[in-house]
Amino acid sequence: MLFHPPKNPIELKVRHLNEAQKQRREDLMEATQGKAALKQFKKTMAKKAKQALKAKNKKKNNESKPQVFVLDFDGDIKATAVKHLREEISTLISTANKGDEVVVRLESGGGLVHGYGLAAAQLVRLKDAGLNLTVCVDKVAASGGYMMACVADKVVAAPFAVIGSIGVVSQLPNFHKWLKNHDVDYEMFTAGDYKRTVTVFGENDAEDRAKYQEELEQTHALFKHFVNTYRPALDLEKVATGEHWYGEDALTLNLVDELQTSDSYILARMEDSEVYALHSRQKPTLAEKLGLAQAAEATLHVALDKLPDALARFELNSRLNILK
Repeated sequence: MLFHPPKNPIELKVRHLNEAQKQRREDLMEATQGKAALKQFKKTMAKKAKQALKAKNKKKNNESKPQVFVLDFDGDIKATAVKHLREEISTLISTANKGDEVVVRLESGGGLVHGYGLAAAQLVRLKDAGLNLTVCVDKVAASGGYMMACVADKVVAAPFAVIGSIGVVSQLPNFHKWLKNHDVDYEMFTAGDYKRTVTVFGENDAEDRAKYQEELEQTHALFKHFVNTYRPALDLEKVATGEHWYGEDALTLNLVDELQTSDSYILARMEDSEVYALHSRQKPTLAEKLGLAQAAEATLHVALDKLPDALARFELNSRLNILK
């Protein structure tokens, strides 16, 4: 990380989507219409580019083409993708111009409060730096995912994307009765009345459950306050019930601003802007580059697959030995 050196450094790759789209279009044209048509197309595009450059030079203020930066966030329950998101955002804040747009393609069904709280705070950094933030949701932005999405200046969702779930949930098993039936004592020592409330192994009473419920309600209140800060027009009493909605209903409820896929949104932005996709990843180790890690993992999977048969044969042989 930028300010916290990791064991394995993170590398950033940048892709110019305008150029990538242009190359794909030319490849398709050559395959379907032939080289002559492609040559004529290139000539026409070069002429248009020349005219655009001439018109630009005539302007008194030499304004450059707007820039759009595309980030991806695919969230798991711990929001571990924030490790890469924070790197990409730090790079953009130190490089992009005020007024540039950042598009985050967001997919997440939510997860741990502190993980998604940090992820949402990272997106707030973009707005604080004077950048315009758009979040695109193609499949799902629920619970912690919506906590991130609501920060945006504009939320764009596909028609059947799952949106909302502004609520808090917590569940855990309790083994107290099982331990008691097997004559196993469980002891826990704490300092502070509420250092522990409900537990997995201890006996939970009404006071424990009431305190734990109170903590969940406090978290829910913080969640609602956060959403209300960035989308004040929302009717929180109606949408902060833990329910989720599909895109069209979410638009009616003002949870999102537009119905559109991320692909169509980005393609439209490419017409008048230079669009760049940023992707960071953990720099591969030497073993990963040589494929040794993958080979070891494959060997382990094979061993695990064969383990049940090996144990069965061992058990059978042991029985045979005993019978002898």
